Amino acid sequence: MQINNKWVKLCNMEKLKLTDSAIIDLLGGTAKVAKMCKCDQATVSTWRKRGIAHGPLLFLAARIEKESHGLVTRKDLFPNNFWLIWPEMLEKHNSFGLQHEVDEE
Repeated sequence: MQINNKWVKLCNMEKLKLTDSAIIDLLGGTAKVAKMCKCDQATVSTWRKRGIAHGPLLFLAARIEKESHGLVTRKDLFPNNFWLIWPEMLEKHNSFGLQHEVDEE
């Protein structure tokens, strides 16, 4: 399933909330997700009904963010603990409370 880039630009300010079944479709369907997670298709089909388990969702989070063009972020998927999993996602502040940008040479 591909997302139209024009639509992404129009909706970029709004966050997209997807069901677990829609996430599986976004990632290419049951067979493709099963292959990514190295599990059988029956397991992924169960996730469509009961929800994607925490471990596989953690494993798939970056791919979900990429495939949704940032409309569903890792921060959206794990709002209470994303910084423990991906500390690089925390905003860095200097002593003035402003975000600090590192110059690369």
